[in-house]
Amino acid sequence: MGITGKTAVVTGGSRGIGAAVARRLAAEGARVAVIFNNRRDAAGTVVQAIRDAGGTAAMFQAHVGDEVAVESAMRQIAAEFGCIDLLVNAAGIFGGGVLGEIDRKSFQDQFQTNTWGTIAATQAALPHFPSTGGAIVNVSSGLAVRPMAGALVYSATKAAVDNITLGCAIELGSRGIRVNAVSPAVTRTDMTAGLPADQLREETRLTPLGRLAEPDDIAAAVAFLCSDDARWITGRSILVDGGRM
Repeated sequence: MGITGKTAVVTGGSRGIGAAVARRLAAEGARVAVIFNNRRDAAGTVVQAIRDAGGTAAMFQAHVGDEVAVESAMRQIAAEFGCIDLLVNAAGIFGGGVLGEIDRKSFQDQFQTNTWGTIAATQAALPHFPSTGGAIVNVSSGLAVRPMAGALVYSATKAAVDNITLGCAIELGSRGIRVNAVSPAVTRTDMTAGLPADQLREETRLTPLGRLAEPDDIAAAVAFLCSDDARWITGRSILVDGGRM
């Protein structure tokens, strides 16, 4: 796929989609830097699995919403691996709540991580991209285009990510850096593990391919967008949802 020997940074790489992306990019030959916030054991498990499979990986701690911490992490990554060729912004949090129950802290926390975190990590990584360019993939959500009751704020954060994706693609095209996003529907991760069984059954029923996504399904799309096979794709938010939308 053309990513062998490249350095890939995956935020939120200790769990869910981020962990699947880290493993997939390593399997495709990339050297992987896993950025985690507080799940050191989980990040260590991902890194060890990559190493056991013959890949190269290391982990770095930072909250993506803390620009000082994420800038430090990116400098450490560049010092260890030489540069950053690929960035996957997979870190994210979900906070539910219908109108009348949404509080300021939940709003701020979600925008801090999901939206500002995407910008902060991108800005921190850019000085370490080579002159030959690279690729950035943001993890958005199908809820960005089809909000649902109880997920108003989360949906808004991901709609912002879609706009950030297009804006970054416009700004970074002259540097040869492509910027795209993947937008999953409900995916089987620890973030969705607490959803009611009847909601999961309904999501499955409404998905033409007849099942919910697994993290590896999303990771495959991310790997494609990181690769040279996607060299003429930028500024796009691609629904990876089994037809759900």
